[in-house]
Amino acid sequence: MKHYLLLIVLILPLIFQGQDFEKSLKNIREAEAKSALKRMLFRANMNTGNYDVKYHRLALNVNPSQTTISGDVTTYFEAKESMNDITFDLADNMIVSQVLQRGVPLTYVQNTNDELIITLPASQSQGVLDSLTISYSGNPISSGFGSFEVNTHNGDPVLWTLSEPYGAKGWWPCKQDLIDKIDSINVFITAPQFNPSNEEYIAVSNGLEQSQVINGLEKTTHFKHRYPIPAYLIAIAVTNYEVYTHNVPNNGNPFEIVNYVYPENLASAQASTPVTVDIINLFTDLFEEYPFANEKYGHAQFGWGGGMEHTTVSFMGSFGENLIAHELAHQWFGNKITCGSWKDIWLNEGFATYLSGLAREHLVISGDFKTWKQQRISSITSQPNGSVYLTDADTTSVGRIFNGRLSYDKGAMVLHMLRKKLGDIDFYQGLKNYLSDANHAFAYAKTADFIGIMETTSGQNLTEFFNDWLYNQGYPSYNIVWSQSGNQLNTLISQTQSDPSVSFFEVELPIKVHGTLGEALDITLNNTFNNQAFSNTVNFTISSIEFDPVADVISKNNSVTLSLNGSEFNTSITVFPNPSNHLFMMTKPDTLKVEEVRLFNTLGQLLYKNSWTSQIDVSSFSTGLIFAQFDTNHGVINKTLLKI
Repeated sequence: MKHYLLLIVLILPLIFQGQDFEKSLKNIREAEAKSALKRMLFRANMNTGNYDVKYHRLALNVNPSQTTISGDVTTYFEAKESMNDITFDLADNMIVSQVLQRGVPLTYVQNTNDELIITLPASQSQGVLDSLTISYSGNPISSGFGSFEVNTHNGDPVLWTLSEPYGAKGWWPCKQDLIDKIDSINVFITAPQFNPSNEEYIAVSNGLEQSQVINGLEKTTHFKHRYPIPAYLIAIAVTNYEVYTHNVPNNGNPFEIVNYVYPENLASAQASTPVTVDIINLFTDLFEEYPFANEKYGHAQFGWGGGMEHTTVSFMGSFGENLIAHELAHQWFGNKITCGSWKDIWLNEGFATYLSGLAREHLVISGDFKTWKQQRISSITSQPNGSVYLTDADTTSVGRIFNGRLSYDKGAMVLHMLRKKLGDIDFYQGLKNYLSDANHAFAYAKTADFIGIMETTSGQNLTEFFNDWLYNQGYPSYNIVWSQSGNQLNTLISQTQSDPSVSFFEVELPIKVHGTLGEALDITLNNTFNNQAFSNTVNFTISSIEFDPVADVISKNNSVTLSLNGSEFNTSITVFPNPSNHLFMMTKPDTLKVEEVRLFNTLGQLLYKNSWTSQIDVSSFSTGLIFAQFDTNHGVINKTLLKI
């Protein structure tokens, strides 16, 4: 519970195209849920838990006209305990032809559990780094993982992968454990140089392209990625792409956005993708430098309607602004820091959704931020219950994990309400601290980790906020009754809750006071208990009160009513003169008992505490706003004073 009020500033209105945005967001949710389905059907292999992957070199041979793959995968691994053999995840229809360690063949077996078990020549001690190379081939499409696709676009062959965590084993030998990021990779893609129409094939993968080498009718393209990456975010694609770039100045550390698009979509893509530069610049200003600036960011078109945030190169079904912003946001929230469990999925999806909203707030790319927030709130309050944070039972359902109303929309608005609670300075500094934290950067985080960092940054205890809005369910509805007495606006706020899991939502409620001559005043009421009365100085005649004028609060079914007789405010306290440079005089009804008077500055620091008195000397106080709290037999009454 806080003892001070925060002032809220206006957010300027923009122009918004709501239906297009909602359709785009629906496509994103459905694509991510579809991708995740295979994750739910598979669990990390316990037999791969005794080693840590340090490096992969993938040398792959593919042809977009064929459903096969062959290659050599070299893996450097460190023993986490004494090891006599090592297990890789690999679909059982992928045939291993040999395993070499420093040129020496090793014995191995494949089983129907999609395991490749390799016998090491000697026991490998804990902490020892070693390597081996696996040669293999097969038809990934027949494995049933759906992570390796051969298709066509406009009649031209195209190949792409989309592994999500547990599909990578369908096309290469790997360790799919979500908690073991690979330190670095090299990817060599060998494919025909030309497609059947004699158009050049272009290969795509993570990281920075190093070279293209022609060997007869084939071309080998080399990519190098030097950041930690889980197996599911490693991806390749090959087709007759058209390639064009945008340059990002990045404060003197420039990098390129490389766009790989189908030739038939080149013109429309070139018109759509330049906004990516603006969005990267925005996210860099708000949070930190793009995490993979030493390499690239890119888009590669593929055959899905949504997108997939492969590290440094998002695979895109289209190039709408919302999809661009959402997949780009995942490079920070999802790729650099990955949610540590399904319960914490909002750390990926709620964040990416909110960042797409920030693009509207700052860039005016598709419309205004207020409308964006109103649509999120409408979605959230379309049902009375449901929490952002998942239960154990929830994690068995893809639909619940990727619930648009909760994981995406409410997760995003919880972030926005946290921003309003903390203020922009502490909020954005907290996110910067989260992204740079040594325990989580390029690794994993859970909700408790995020909360701890935000509390440390802001100096605030956020337990009640996250209990109300993240861990528990529902939303508040408000009834505000007001009247004006001289230059005093009196308000009485009552609240009901849509779900019994929260007994009361403590919220700093913004209102806009409109005057009869066109005046306007923004006020924030720190509503900490039900049926709370407030008194604020308003130096004009009030015509109306507008609740939550720019849609900052998750709520529904609110009402604002002018009191006809003022009887609700018989317990009010009058303070005068206000403003004052010396004394504040106070009066109250005889029936009102005041036990204690407290004064706070705008930082929440206690300036004065005493029992009831008819005057308070503030001549020694600094000029500025003072927040007064009166503990009475009718509850706490709050007033705003001005020392001049």
